[in-house]
Amino acid sequence: MTADARNAAFTKDCPLDIVSLSMDYYIFHSNDLLVRKDSHALPDEKAWRALRESNAVRDIFSETPYAYTAALLQDGAVDENYELIPIRSYFAEHGESESARAARAKGMLAWRLSYNFCPSCGAPLTDDEKLSARNCTNCGAQFFPRIEPCIIVLVTKGDKLLLAKHRVRNQNIHTCIAGFIEIGESAEQAVVREVREEVGIEIKDLRYVGSQGWPFPDQLMLGFRAEYKSGDIRVQESELVEAKWFTKDALPPFPKRGSMGWRLITGVYG
Repeated sequence: MTADARNAAFTKDCPLDIVSLSMDYYIFHSNDLLVRKDSHALPDEKAWRALRESNAVRDIFSETPYAYTAALLQDGAVDENYELIPIRSYFAEHGESESARAARAKGMLAWRLSYNFCPSCGAPLTDDEKLSARNCTNCGAQFFPRIEPCIIVLVTKGDKLLLAKHRVRNQNIHTCIAGFIEIGESAEQAVVREVREEVGIEIKDLRYVGSQGWPFPDQLMLGFRAEYKSGDIRVQESELVEAKWFTKDALPPFPKRGSMGWRLITGVYG
């Protein structure tokens, strides 16, 4: 199936009569996802219809080829049988395909919220009839979902892993060195630069191991492994609280299952 054919079924308004029983319903509130309290299952069709008819959700859209409907939950609209959990927790509890679909739904919602008006002329944007895109009603400019490529790297030194604690985000865990790829950089160059900037060491034997969509709000995480080459750890204090070498049998708290950091640290990629 071509990209055009896949996206031909993209519908902003998602009429109730097009939704099949096999459709999944992703109802988000900020970075949380609505699930049943007793099982952490997604809302079923009956629950979805009740939310829709009570006007408890907004910005509803569906991508039929991906078999999901997504929407934003209004404040204070959670039914007593449901609760909001962090999307990261959903990733930890589900497989790669389910997590990827939820990530797509979350990323598309975030993009739609930020792209209501044309950055060039200020006119309103409308959904394209075939593509996952929005078009300017005045100048005709077309905008696609934004994707920001990032690198994340596990650096090893013999049997030790280099893990860092961030100053601003995820302050309760240690994780791998990560950062955004800058304009003009290759992913490999970004790895070398980020490691040098954040911890002051040089690396060798760099190899790519895998990728993951990460909708916070629109990253594509490119995972790498590398070996320590030289230098002493000197943390970039504006970014990190600390960075240390840890053995596998004495690891600090680290990212949950479902994240690229977890895959690297636990050896999913070898």
